[in-house]
Formats: sequence, C-alpha cells, structure tokens
Amino acid sequence: MTKFILAIDQGTTSSRAILFDENRKIVGVGQKEFPQIFPEDGWVEHDPEEIWESVVWSVKTALKEARIAAGDIAAIGITNQRETVLIWDRATGKPIHNAIVWQDRRTAAICTRLRKEGHEKLFTRKTGLLLDPYFSGTKVKWLLDKVKGARKRAEQGELAFGTVDSFLIWRLTGGKMHATDATNAGRTLLFDIGSNQWDSQLCGLLDVPMAILPQVKDCADDFGVTDAALFGASIPILGVAGDQHAATIGQACFEPGMVKSTYGTGCFALLNTGTDMVRSKNRLLTTIAYRLDGKTIYALEGSIFIAGAAVQWIRDGLKLVKHASETGPLAQSADPSQQVYMVPAFVGLGAPWWDAEARGAIYGLTRNSGPAEIARAALEAVCYQTRDLLEAMRKDWKGGAGETVLRVDGGMVASDWTMQFLADILDAPVDRPTILETTALGAAWLAGMKAGIWPGMQDFAASWARDTRFEPDMDASTRKAKIVGWDRAVRRTLSAS
Repeated sequence: MTKFILAIDQGTTSSRAILFDENRKIVGVGQKEFPQIFPEDGWVEHDPEEIWESVVWSVKTALKEARIAAGDIAAIGITNQRETVLIWDRATGKPIHNAIVWQDRRTAAICTRLRKEGHEKLFTRKTGLLLDPYFSGTKVKWLLDKVKGARKRAEQGELAFGTVDSFLIWRLTGGKMHATDATNAGRTLLFDIGSNQWDSQLCGLLDVPMAILPQVKDCADDFGVTDAALFGASIPILGVAGDQHAATIGQACFEPGMVKSTYGTGCFALLNTGTDMVRSKNRLLTTIAYRLDGKTIYALEGSIFIAGAAVQWIRDGLKLVKHASETGPLAQSADPSQQVYMVPAFVGLGAPWWDAEARGAIYGLTRNSGPAEIARAALEAVCYQTRDLLEAMRKDWKGGAGETVLRVDGGMVASDWTMQFLADILDAPVDRPTILETTALGAAWLAGMKAGIWPGMQDFAASWARDTRFEPDMDASTRKAKIVGWDRAVRRTLSAS
C-alpha cells in the first residue's frame, strides 16, 4: 500500500499542509491564512490558537483533497516560521500571551543594553547570531518580565517555552513531547551551536530559566506521535526544521558552496559551509544548516525582513492590486526612464545592516510616478538586497558565493520578471526548480527518509530538477548605475544617517 508523507508548513501569514506520495508528488494541499496583530508600532503578534486551528484545518483539508485517511500517512515533517516565541502552561497547554513574531522589534532596548554592556561578542561566538530583536531570547525575557507571575511560574517549572515547531509538537502529541530541533534551537540566542546544547551563561544573561527549555533533537528524529483523536489515527512525527533550513534541504543544497534564497514574507539566503563554522566579518549569521545522525552542517545566512510582505503592503495597504500575482505584470509596465527605489525597512533592516530603528522609504518619485513604478521598486528591492547578501558571503567564505548558481524558491519566484531582474543584478544564473514548495519538501524528506520510504541524501539530491534558468542579460554600466542608486537609498534610510 502506498504510504504518504505529510508536511506541515507553518508560516508567518498562513499554515499549509501538503501530502506527498512515495514518488514525492503532491497529492493534497490545505492552506489557511490567519490575522497579523500589530498592537504598537514595530510590534507583531499572532494568536496561538489561530495558528493551531489553521494547522488542524489545513491537515484535514489536505487529507480530504487527497482522499486518504490518517492511517495512510507514514510520517509527519514540520517546518515553521523561526524565532517566533510562545510560552504556555504545562498543565493546560494554554499560552500565557500571544506569540511574539520574528519581525517584532519591541526588545530593541534590551538588545541595546546588552550590547552596551559588552555582551554581543559572547553571544555571537556561541550562537553565531547578533543581538537583535529578531531572535527569540530577548522575546522570552520580555514575556517573563511583562506577564504577571510568569517568571515565578517559569522558575517553578510550570511553564514551557518553544518556537512554533515546539508548540505544534506539544499540541499534536497531546502534551507528551516538549522538543525542538537543532536548527530552531540555534536561532534563540540561548543555544551554543558549537557544543550543540543550551547554554547556562547565555540563559543567565537573558534571565531565562532553563527549566522552560525544550529537548533538542536532530532534524530527522523521533518527535512523538500525534494524538489519534486529532485526525483519526496516531502518526509519527519524524522530521523538524526551521523554514529556511527545510528549504535548504528541499533545494538539495548538501554540498559546501551551494546557496539558496527563499522569497516568502522575508527573504533568506543560506550558503552551505559544510562542517566549517565560518565566523562572518560582514554581519552575516553563522547558523546550523541541519543536523543529521548527530553531525552538524553549518551555513552562512543573510536575512531580509521584508520581501513578499512588501507585495502584501502594495495589495492590502496601498490597494494598488487585488492579487499579489498582479504585481509582476504591473512592474513590467513601469516607465523605464524612471528609477524609483523602495527600501522596505518596515520593521527595520536585517543583514548586513542590522538597523532595528530604520523605517521604510521610497526615493526618486516624480509627478509621473505611479502604481507601476512603486510595484517595480518593491520587487527590485528584494533583488538588490539579495545581491548585498551574496556580496557579503563572497567576502566571508574562502570558497566564494558569487561564483555559484543561486537556487530560488518561495511565492515570489513565480514571477519571471522578478527572477530575470535578480539574475541581471547579481550577474549570475538563477535556477528555479520544478517543485516550488521546497520548504515543505525539505520537511517531508526529513520525515520520509527517517521513515525509510524516501531516498537517502545522494539519491534525493540527484532527483532535484530545474524548471527554468535565468541568465543575466543586463549591460555592466546599467547594472552599476542601478546598484549605486540602491546603495545611496539605503544609506539615506539608516537610522544613524
């Protein structure tokens, strides 16, 4: 009997469940959006119950579409929005507060204080990260400080902390498993990625009791089984990875030097550096790419906070389009004689600037500028930022990053116009795969491989297939002029400018 693999892809704006058959063909999909909550400027929250309900609904919808029963599923793989923080009651499973989302900037003052006290080098040495509100640790501290009685209850072991993967595992297993994987743990500011364990010194600096931390497992591991009452049968959870790590796996970037870039709400580029834990001199992050059979593979990562979110803003905020898919054709119709730049620092700027106080800006507007020029500027901004990341990677890693082909995935890569501009501004080939759901595919491979019904790493990598290669087709002088204009726009946007 055919055995299926279920991937749960819990993202920033929606949850998806995708069912794959044993040939890695998609046979069922469920997806549900949920609201974004903005209590104050720079604050972003999610209702944990809405996350949970969207996941359960998506799984049931995928099962219905595929016309299979839960008992036909061999294993579940989970991938998730990283750094988003939840704390819940161990007895009831009820969260003590809304989830604080990775985009949230409320802990900027905590990061500034720790930086002024001289602690950033220690955090960077142990975690590969910088002191920025983006990461989980300062969010945990904020919750324990601000929610009445939370710190005392945490110290008494009554509360549990987790990123979204850990919360879902807890709920799916009926509270029997409190665990995460190494990729998610490595993004918390609390986990030493060299020794692969929670660090008491870092927890002490952030006032986080270690009693609330989950067990850390390999990406392909035993994360318990689902409560049979949820879907009609108990299903093993055998794979977990943060979304960008799952996409790296789904893109089969298993060899040092391979690089992928995912375009979702944000944009994230990862360069596989193998067992070499490269220390960035250009404000990139050193991160765990994945951990399998106890062996850790590292990566350099560049993080852009706003990518697809800029398209959402054009759709929902400015109401220039009704559907996100209209943005590409609209951008293509823009006046080529105008050069409008959008620096989408809606929640600050990520790598390589790391400016939490910067805010978005548009430059170069004229009386002739309209929706088409603004749409083009939003799409081009993603490409300029990707170039900035790859330039930093090239400087950091002796193997180079600019000489390799960039493998891309995520919703924005469906736009041929955007991908061609990306190739043009990078002056490098860009490969779009046949399966765009690479994040879900990576999570599914972890579970399917662990279950013994999907191929191992080498065979899986050999099965990766390209849909389209975009070759650069822009003259050098035009490229240089556009990049100079972008650099000028960014400098004007930085908060210290």
